[in-house]
Amino acid sequence: MTNFIEELKWRGMIHDVMPGTDKLLETEMTSGYIGFDPTSDSLHVGSLAQIMTLLHFQRAGHKPMPLVGGATGMVGDPSGKSQERNLLDEEELRHNVDCIGKQLAKFLDFNCGANSAELVNNYDWTKDVSFLQFIRDIGKHITINYMMAKDSVQNRLEGGMSFCEFTYQLLQGFDFYHLYTAKNCKLQMGGSDQWGNIVTGTELIRRKTGGEAFALTTQLIKKADGTKFGKTESGNIWLDRKKTSPYKFYQFWLNSSDEDSKKYIRIFTLYTQDEIIAIEKEHEQAPHLRILQKSLAKDITIRVHSEEDYNAAVEASEILFGKGTSESLSKMDEETFLSVFEGVPQFKVSKSELEKGIPIAELFVDKASIFPSKGELRRTLQGGGVYMNKELVSAPEMSIGASNLINGKYILAQKGKKNYFLIIAE
Repeated sequence: MTNFIEELKWRGMIHDVMPGTDKLLETEMTSGYIGFDPTSDSLHVGSLAQIMTLLHFQRAGHKPMPLVGGATGMVGDPSGKSQERNLLDEEELRHNVDCIGKQLAKFLDFNCGANSAELVNNYDWTKDVSFLQFIRDIGKHITINYMMAKDSVQNRLEGGMSFCEFTYQLLQGFDFYHLYTAKNCKLQMGGSDQWGNIVTGTELIRRKTGGEAFALTTQLIKKADGTKFGKTESGNIWLDRKKTSPYKFYQFWLNSSDEDSKKYIRIFTLYTQDEIIAIEKEHEQAPHLRILQKSLAKDITIRVHSEEDYNAAVEASEILFGKGTSESLSKMDEETFLSVFEGVPQFKVSKSELEKGIPIAELFVDKASIFPSKGELRRTLQGGGVYMNKELVSAPEMSIGASNLINGKYILAQKGKKNYFLIIAE
């Protein structure tokens, strides 16, 4: 048991807390929810802060209710966005909800007794509500003036905003009202951009029931250099390994700056305050060893994927820095192998030719263009600068065959220590 709000405070996560929330959490086991957007079949690292909020909430003895917006996903949330998003059909949303539920189960305990996590889908209580019912039972309790005053609405007025998105805050308020009356849920949490939508729910509960509900928001995460957290040149960093491999996921955290890592290790890991201080002190003594980043990447990669995936990612990372072997290459699955060498020059050769054997000079000069001439290949060989599958090549007359293929398909060539080339047998 921990003090939930104090835990979030020292981790640098708190943004706003409605007065009375701390007293509520001190006096009773409380049910609290956070909404997750189901417009994809996977969450990405941008959702991790909210997942960690629910995790700390449960560790503090309370009941987390992750809400996957099967209904609101059909409408779209204007908060923090400059334009409307594409709307999904019911079948696709159901699939996305199921996938997201499985990801949340890696963090939250859904079978631990009274404070077990409970996944809820707002489509279940909105699908049978008619438009007339909604405007009579919900719409009449919140004024247009109240809705217009929200930043999420004001920021979109100039460019235009559909009635569909304008009503989003009413739908989110209806969710809170339903969970309050049906499941005694008294707290809604979310990112700071959700404050306006959340307090619409507390206001609806007050006006319809006379009861009191509460709100808590966390800081929106920003990188020190001003770029968007969770985004890379190739797009979002996803929690689903099919969208972002464990290797790429590990590398995302490993490549964090010192300044960002100090923030991330508090938000995204379960290290205690004393453990984090000790890690930071060790890091300061030898920053080049990147102990802070490695500790961060280890904790979060194991929890999102597995310890086996973490170990494979570490081993794969070492290959690029000269520590790999032909054995470690052969042990890598194809997904990780291609992730490690994504972006290196690639050349394709016929597998049938390789089965007969191709002289290294012909393969590395004529077919793969790794060297501009056979003379340069010979000189580099003599200087000990040619590697194949992480093994030094010294014989200029060497023949390369199908037995040299990694996973029956690839040959990794190196010119010097850092110049990699990938030959693909087809």
